[in-house]
Amino acid sequence: MAEPDWLTAQFESNRARLRAVAYRMLGSRAEADDAVQETWLRLDRADPAEVDNLGGWLTTVVARVCLDRLRARRSRREDSAAELPRDLAGMSDDHDPAHQALMAESVGAALLVVLDALAPAERVAFVLHDVFAVPFDEIAEIVGRSPDAARQLASRARRRVQGTEPTADLDLVRQRAVVDAFLRAARSGDFEGLLRLLDPDVVLWPDAAAVRMGSLRETQGADAVAGVLSGGAQAARVAIVDGVAALVWAPGGRVRGVIEFTIRSEKIVAINVTGDRERIDELDIVTVDV
Repeated sequence: MAEPDWLTAQFESNRARLRAVAYRMLGSRAEADDAVQETWLRLDRADPAEVDNLGGWLTTVVARVCLDRLRARRSRREDSAAELPRDLAGMSDDHDPAHQALMAESVGAALLVVLDALAPAERVAFVLHDVFAVPFDEIAEIVGRSPDAARQLASRARRRVQGTEPTADLDLVRQRAVVDAFLRAARSGDFEGLLRLLDPDVVLWPDAAAVRMGSLRETQGADAVAGVLSGGAQAARVAIVDGVAALVWAPGGRVRGVIEFTIRSEKIVAINVTGDRERIDELDIVTVDV
């Protein structure tokens, strides 16, 4: 088989997987098809002799194409009108029932809505690792981070996906009430007030940058988390971060840290503290005067 024919055949054998990757990231069949087509164009321009693992190369390229599109989408501040699927099995490789079942189970309308709330790099890291088992060292090259940072992106996205409740629990007014109460209790050192807001199994997750900036560390349990945070947050301000109530630390008017909350049944079940500059720059942050 001539080389161009061989490349075409190899690309076609990977097309279903590439389309599944792109669709999960972009939430639109049309955009997924465009991303796959762009991947083919890049393959057509590439030197096959420099590609050791064609399947991995194609996954990397389509992921980078999708990441660029997600970042462009966010920069335009446009809401993505994703085409939410009813029948997803046709996206998978018909000759791989296990993969077909995975996609049918894992890609659903509700989950796509949740994924759309993630920052672009989080979404890419989560999709590639948790759905398609791409190693973190490869993900790191795609998102331009270290392997540890890529792992944190996927972990943070996973917690947000797993912690998401129906829309009623994501109501901004109720979120804001809990966050306001948390800020008052933390500032005043009201340990009991914090306990009333925290789930017994609450987890505090600072990223590596946040750990370096202060005394925060990964902490679990209401008593332990309340002990760490009581009397703190003196310079924190309420903000709307990616459409959800949160806190920011912004000395001199520049956001240096973001505190995001996962809330279920009006109890805080997770607190994510972000100090990573690249991650913060990807967030849509509107500070609120209180």
